[in-house]
Amino acid sequence: MNSLQQQVIDRIRDIVPEERIFLDLSERYSYSYDASFGEYLPDIVIQPSNSIEIAQLVKMANKYLIPVYPRGAATSLSGGPLPVEGGMVLDLSQLNKKHIIDRENLLAIVSPGVITAEVHKSAEEVGLFYPPDPSSSHVSTIGGNLLENSSGPKGLKYGTTKEYVIGLEVVTPTGEIIRTGGSTVKNVTGYDLTRLIVGSEGTLGIVTEVILRLIPKPKARKTLLASFDNLVDSGRAITRILSSGILPGAMELMDNACIRAVENYQPSGLPLDAQALVIIEVDGHPSAIEEEIKQCEELCYQEKATNVKVAQTEEERAEIWKARKMVSPAITQMGPTKISEDATVPRSKIPEMMERLKQIREKYQLNLVVFGHAGDGNLHPNIITDKRNIEEMKRVEDAVSEIFEAAVSLGGTLSGEHGIGTLKAPYMELELGKEGLLMMKKIKEAWDPNNILNPGKIFPKPGQTKVVLRA
Repeated sequence: MNSLQQQVIDRIRDIVPEERIFLDLSERYSYSYDASFGEYLPDIVIQPSNSIEIAQLVKMANKYLIPVYPRGAATSLSGGPLPVEGGMVLDLSQLNKKHIIDRENLLAIVSPGVITAEVHKSAEEVGLFYPPDPSSSHVSTIGGNLLENSSGPKGLKYGTTKEYVIGLEVVTPTGEIIRTGGSTVKNVTGYDLTRLIVGSEGTLGIVTEVILRLIPKPKARKTLLASFDNLVDSGRAITRILSSGILPGAMELMDNACIRAVENYQPSGLPLDAQALVIIEVDGHPSAIEEEIKQCEELCYQEKATNVKVAQTEEERAEIWKARKMVSPAITQMGPTKISEDATVPRSKIPEMMERLKQIREKYQLNLVVFGHAGDGNLHPNIITDKRNIEEMKRVEDAVSEIFEAAVSLGGTLSGEHGIGTLKAPYMELELGKEGLLMMKKIKEAWDPNNILNPGKIFPKPGQTKVVLRA
């Protein structure tokens, strides 16, 4: 090590105890990847325990121009926490001591390292509800969900994470500790910095405390599973239900490849010959949801559903949702490399997007499977491949580009909930235009003049217009 590097490490040891500093290659390698694509080795990994330590580390990083990469549980599917320029990884998963449910004010006040499923559990124990529910909620952290603006199945009716974050404690890119928002649902004092930080993917600040808005738990819910012989028919059923005046709590889609993968991974009695399955859940007053689930069933049959099963017990409902939750781990078994996307389109364009995905699958002869939160147009096209196959990976790159182009051309967006990270950065100008992207860069430069915080994310490299997935 040169003297500067040793000087930096000595300074870090002044801020954080030795047992929370990791320099060994094996330890650093554990932080070189997430749930997306690519590996980047950090120079050092640190587990801070409070906002003061983080602020001191960030100020030191500015002095020595060291990249800082905040990291939660690393469930990101877009490369959000990857240390693409080396530097310092801050493991915030241990920052999990605060977890308060304020029933009177309908709030949760939590540390960023608290697991999302624990917030669900503690809220429901007192009759409250925290709707954002990504598939990774049993392992992902609130901080990570917040910075990616995750949502999950319930986003259709209840919205995404940004609708529930009303206050933050944040360490800025220059090492100051600030508070944004507060404990009141209404707050229009100045710029809405809270909303700006939510979804910023760790590029504008390191969140150290979160105030979440909770809502009363729905009194009842009913769930059905509908089978279709045609993927586009399932899309028409979804848009038909949404235009009928019913707003389900969730509407999920699985194509035939997903169905077969789940049955192979963990048999659930799903119909292997169905080209698509749609899960619909309605919630609210018991008498209202009985009428709504019946109407949903009728509309599915009108749009050529071959079978509709309405869960009659909580056990049957849980079994339906278990099949959906198994999709991601199941398709991972289909090949060594999984490229996960979440191109999102307006609801009315769902059938057309499904047709475009079918054409892309056939054009590039790829194992492309589709599932996702179809009710809000948030589809998850996943390509199962092998990164060692250079020829196939070239086709994957071209297919990914066409998926994004299709979504944007239909009035959609590059990402509904996975974020931009490294994988979608080359396509930002496609959606935002040159001036829109420039405005975001100006905000980043104003907040982070030394480009210390999570560099290499969101913004494409000069001249980069396409993702490169080959090593």
